[in-house]
Amino acid sequence: MQLPLSFIQSIQHTKGFSEKDFLALHQSGKQVTSIRINPQKWNEQCIAENRLQAQVPWCTYGYYLKERPSFTLDPLFHGGAYYVQEASSMFLYHILQQTVIQGAGKKVLDLCAAPGGKSTLLATFFEDGLVVSNELIKSRVNVLSENLTKWGSPNTIITNNDPKDFSALKNFFDVLVIDAPCSGSGMFRKDINAVNEWSEHNVALCNMRQQRIVEDAMDSLNEGGMLIYSTCSYSEEENEMIADFMAEKFNLTTVQVTLEAEWGVVESVSAKQNYGYRFWPDQLAGEGFFVTVFRKNKPANHDYLLHKPLVKASKPETEKLHSFYTYHPGYFLFKQGDYFRLISEEWKMFLEQLLKYLYIKKAGVEIGTIKGKDIIPSHELALSLLDTKGLPKVEVDRPTALEYLRRKDIALPCDKGWNIVVFCGLNLGWVKVLPNRINNYYPNEWRILKQ
Repeated sequence: MQLPLSFIQSIQHTKGFSEKDFLALHQSGKQVTSIRINPQKWNEQCIAENRLQAQVPWCTYGYYLKERPSFTLDPLFHGGAYYVQEASSMFLYHILQQTVIQGAGKKVLDLCAAPGGKSTLLATFFEDGLVVSNELIKSRVNVLSENLTKWGSPNTIITNNDPKDFSALKNFFDVLVIDAPCSGSGMFRKDINAVNEWSEHNVALCNMRQQRIVEDAMDSLNEGGMLIYSTCSYSEEENEMIADFMAEKFNLTTVQVTLEAEWGVVESVSAKQNYGYRFWPDQLAGEGFFVTVFRKNKPANHDYLLHKPLVKASKPETEKLHSFYTYHPGYFLFKQGDYFRLISEEWKMFLEQLLKYLYIKKAGVEIGTIKGKDIIPSHELALSLLDTKGLPKVEVDRPTALEYLRRKDIALPCDKGWNIVVFCGLNLGWVKVLPNRINNYYPNEWRILKQ
């Protein structure tokens, strides 16, 4: 791999940079594969199916793998037992443990969320909170939606908005995560296109775009709230300089995070004394990454927004759905088009506030739809972390699971009607057993094409 000379010169004096070791790593072809397990889906059967090598030191649920398997052909991946995430970016979990007091009621915005690595991590950490995952680029929202659906957390909302749209939500969120679009130099050894596209001009353009994104979203962060800004770039223009810009313009206080020396993470201090954390891939098992943390000081205005009421399910509709699936009384049942969804009563008011200003792709968990006398259950319900113990299920072996995930016809020993296909104790989706055949309801757009 030939790295641009101008790039090497631009980071020559950045703390922690060793040109010899950095170049040797990128020329070695060495790769690191890591996953983050879903603690509410992972079980002993999953451990038997996956060979975990070692824990990612800064993330409770992060693990390195001995080699990169075919994730496409692993039913556990499709069932949301784990997420394939780069180890350095899992440092977010360590930051949250140190800076955010856990407890119910936290509202979190992942502003640039696709494909969903940080959103699924946030959903795990804020199990009793509300995570809003936003993605500006429409073509990437579907991938974000798929990954969050597989993860299964019911208290998530996916939006497709420009960062400036969040400026109307004054002092709304307790945590704001901005994994900003960047020049991508931290991903050079994984993405040769990032090498070919890098230029000093592109770094300057990214700096301007990052400033705009931060400016557009900052009003939505509450007093005392935490801002976590990150990139997969080594450039100080996209990292320390942005940190100084944010601290000065928005009256933010830098937050120092404790490190273990053996981790190999390099702490940096910017020109205006703001802390940041840089990951050099020749010094640790992970890719290039930078993150900085701030607390917002500006006094908040706690006036709530006007509501746009959700469309509540009628009594006959509610009774019909209850005949198929009995949900916890702490959830609110509402309609989105012809489909019925559940979200915690706690977050109903906040969802109504978001609806006034944002385009919402999905919120909570889709239960299904009513077609005449029949209920068509949703794939989201099968994969969700809602209680599905009372629903009919059928356990299958690996070959059958893969055929199901390919949306092929399968034979199953189960009762007529709707059944959830289960592999290693993990829900994969629905089939409907008829007298002379079994209909496979795995989403067509998600099906495995690889043989």
